[in-house]
Amino acid sequence: MREISVPQFDASFNEHNVMSNLRIREFVWCLAFAGMLVPSIGQAQMMVEMPLVTCTQYLAMPPEQSSVFSAWMSGWFNQKTHYTYINLEAYARNVANVKAWCASNPGELVMTGLQRATGK
Repeated sequence: MREISVPQFDASFNEHNVMSNLRIREFVWCLAFAGMLVPSIGQAQMMVEMPLVTCTQYLAMPPEQSSVFSAWMSGWFNQKTHYTYINLEAYARNVANVKAWCASNPGELVMTGLQRATGK
């Protein structure tokens, strides 16, 4: 019978590989954790006192912020008037009407115009 020789590995070589793998895993976890923190740092939170927004401020908002503000105010007033349906055409028409009213009443609060329009 023929003898089969099994190669022998140096124990320090294996220990080196294990330590390298642990360091790599540690580095990957730290990198992943740092990656989770970066978006939260980059997204600054802003608080808006909705009832105190003037027409001038509303009309000066960037399109994305204006869209969010309009949607929030629409939802708030729809809830107040117990309107439970979504009508995108009416929403677009209402936003255009509010912007037109604000253009002719720049010093007024947006909330004032909405209250007058809805009677609430």
